[in-house]
Amino acid sequence: MRKLTEYVEMAALEYWQETGKEVLDSLWLAEFFQDGGVMDDYPAQDLVGFYSLVQKALTIRIDKAEKLARLQQEKSSRSAKR
Repeated sequence: MRKLTEYVEMAALEYWQETGKEVLDSLWLAEFFQDGGVMDDYPAQDLVGFYSLVQKALTIRIDKAEKLARLQQEKSSRSAKR
């Protein structure tokens, strides 16, 4: 049995890779919730609560990626000036 946080991270990563969108689609998540095993491993977990957790993880993941992209852009612009 996986930890709930593992399911959350898996869902956020998979959704972002498949769609590239920042806002989680509820139908996509409901399918993941059911078919991904979350419902089986955590029967007390409700879909709305899981949605909230995955959306938060998705937002954090996107923010980190954007920050990394800005840092890399700054590095390349600094080296181009030299």
